[in-house]
Amino acid sequence: MVSKHWLAALGFTTAQVLLAAPQQTPPDPSSLLASATPATPGPDKPQAVVTPEMHGDIFMARKMFREAVEAYSEGPQNSAVILNKTGIAYHQMMELGLAKRYYEKAYRADPHYAEAINNLGTVFYAQKNYRRAVSQYLKALRITPSSASIYSNLGTGYFARKDYKRASEAWQHALALDPDVFETRSTRGVLLQEKSVEERAKFHYYMAKMYAKQGANDRALLYMRKALEEGFKERDKFQKEPEFAGLRELPEFKELLTLEPRVL
Repeated sequence: MVSKHWLAALGFTTAQVLLAAPQQTPPDPSSLLASATPATPGPDKPQAVVTPEMHGDIFMARKMFREAVEAYSEGPQNSAVILNKTGIAYHQMMELGLAKRYYEKAYRADPHYAEAINNLGTVFYAQKNYRRAVSQYLKALRITPSSASIYSNLGTGYFARKDYKRASEAWQHALALDPDVFETRSTRGVLLQEKSVEERAKFHYYMAKMYAKQGANDRALLYMRKALEEGFKERDKFQKEPEFAGLRELPEFKELLTLEPRVL
């Protein structure tokens, strides 16, 4: 049984069911006459329409990706947004070939749809074709230069290519656009943000360095701990790098350097 709260969330209204008590005495004839009089019609209330795209979005929120694909297939197939969302559904099921096909269809439907271009880059990244991934991210940024998520992906692409200088610059730019860009965890929407890296200890070191430079001490210490737990060996960098100067007198910083964290 569908709850009234779920129906309300979809924009429907629930009808009241009135249970009349049994009549103990015959009704007054005048009341019967009055009830037979037609009521003045009121204005029609618009009915909420649930589109195939909305159905697909609901399935995506429930992580029912196969059902989402089926729902999106009932929508207009010349819509870059729907094609891109179909690609994301396949991407979540790790069917990268189909994801790539639909991102390309979305791009052909709208060559200025940066989200599909970015998502195509994440397919190349997953396939470890980092050069092509970076190329797609740069192409997307030429359309939407203020996207923190795409700059984050660009940095991750450079990092995978061991171009740490450019990676750091891209991440700094992403952080300047959105201070929470690296902390978001949502998988819904139309743009994928790549968060998988192979050199996790070094990645967390760079995260700590960036947050320290921004003065976000709590996050800097958190990523510093993660770096050490992942086996980061160059502890002297925390003492030498100028970005960490503002942390060195903090008890938490000193404690992290004296402890031997359990390497994960």
